Amino acid sequence: MEVQCKNCGSKLKIADDKLPTGKAVSLKCPKCESKIEVDKPAVARTGAPAAPLQTVVESMSSDTYDAALKSFDLLEEGVETVLICEHDDGIREKIRAALEGMKYHITETTTIRDALKYIRMHSFDLVVLDEGFDSGNPESNYALGYLAQLPTDVRRDIFVLLVGNGFSTGDDMTAFNRSVNFTMNLGDMEEFERILRIALADHRDFYRMMMDTMKKMGRA
Repeated sequence: MEVQCKNCGSKLKIADDKLPTGKAVSLKCPKCESKIEVDKPAVARTGAPAAPLQTVVESMSSDTYDAALKSFDLLEEGVETVLICEHDDGIREKIRAALEGMKYHITETTTIRDALKYIRMHSFDLVVLDEGFDSGNPESNYALGYLAQLPTDVRRDIFVLLVGNGFSTGDDMTAFNRSVNFTMNLGDMEEFERILRIALADHRDFYRMMMDTMKKMGRA
């Protein structure tokens, strides 16, 4: 979490886990020694407000099995699936064209409710997610918040690609902070397939090495 001193303008970065949730605390500015009031609301680690996300999920508890999901039952073994969460028609069309060439079974959505419903009911191999999906605000991306709280054994089987203009392609720091596997700037959309193939290959190599190491340590 980043906070700023109102007196001298100094910016400080504080680890979220060092601050109590839903409680205001006072810190001393290391530069001018002024008091800085920090109020950490109930916010998910990705920056998405926890309460609205929980409300959306709870409102879906009565949803029945969607007929649109029945197509997953008919997939041949080995066919990989992707969920595209993108509101811009032009960008979504480019992403779809590239993924069709990669032989993915494609599901598309423009709303957070449908995105969470699909993720709950099917384990996708790939999720392509716009940084400001369904809100226009990267700090209120409920899809990112929902993916981040999935159990580790579920989340690690999903390759999450974050697309947008707020970062560069292959920005490891942003990928780490947003809990995604890879980032792609929209300016590189014409190279979408080539970049994604490289990113997926690197991810599989890393995952293979990690699993081999865990086996040697007796942890897998």
